[in-house]
Amino acid sequence: MQEYFHPCTPAFRQRIFAESVKKSAPPHNARIIVNPAAGRGRARRALQRITASFAAERITGVVTTECAGDEFRLAQQAIADGIETIVAVGGDGTCSRIAAAIVEAGSSCRVGVVPLGTGNDFAKTLGVLGRSFSEIARLCAGTGIARMDVGVADGIHFLNGCGFGIDPEILATALSVRWLRGNAVYIAAALTKLFSYRGFSVRSETSRSDAAVKMMLTVSNGRNLGGAFKIAPVASVCDGMLDVHIFEDASAAGRLRIFLATMRGRHTSLPEVSHETHSSLELTFDSPPAMEVDGELRQARGARVLVECLPGALSVVAAPGFPL
Repeated sequence: MQEYFHPCTPAFRQRIFAESVKKSAPPHNARIIVNPAAGRGRARRALQRITASFAAERITGVVTTECAGDEFRLAQQAIADGIETIVAVGGDGTCSRIAAAIVEAGSSCRVGVVPLGTGNDFAKTLGVLGRSFSEIARLCAGTGIARMDVGVADGIHFLNGCGFGIDPEILATALSVRWLRGNAVYIAAALTKLFSYRGFSVRSETSRSDAAVKMMLTVSNGRNLGGAFKIAPVASVCDGMLDVHIFEDASAAGRLRIFLATMRGRHTSLPEVSHETHSSLELTFDSPPAMEVDGELRQARGARVLVECLPGALSVVAAPGFPL
């Protein structure tokens, strides 16, 4: 029920004054970058409701991507225009490319997110997953600034993490799954590859990793991977470190046990899994590896891959309680 104020009361006059100030104030120096294809069209279908929610907070500048990867160019233009807050409407890939443009420019521009992707791991980190468009709009219209670390793998910036081994194999399979939505996409893809993947070899002088066959190696900034997996349950995006999890190859039963444990964040106690923290890490593979970087498939430029942390490199719009 709408709250009622009698026109003769001070509360009524205060409300009218507040509304008149809000209407007369200039628009916020913010821009919304929309990936309409995110979430298999969810962003496109929700665009009208999103723009209405943000317009109520005097955020009206909206641009949409025209092709894959276009977010980077649009973010560069926003920075050149002096925009102070960029709101990403889409998934982790959209956020990652916008953040990369900001970090490469050395800009203090903030990043907010309306999560409409598949996994939405970055939104979990910022504490905005599950919040309404209006709530997120109010956060983006505020003046609060938080800073977080950003990772770099083979020159590619990431917010959540990067993975090698079965991880990119799962992602490649997930991209072909059309009959499911959300976390179910990654769960189904993982089960498809779980028992057929043959493993890989990786070595590192800065890690305990040896030449034994591995199932997966992940380097995490945030705690989540693929929406459903709590891959780095104790990671922090504000500690200047990256959390490395090395998964040794295992029997079919062992692989299933690892899979179920990662969904609950309890895999670090298993004998096949080791956990390390590093500010930088050099990995050597038998050949240039495929990589999963913030939910996107990438190919390393060479057999040696440098992964490092850039402490406090990005300003973000986060919910109270950040970092989660």
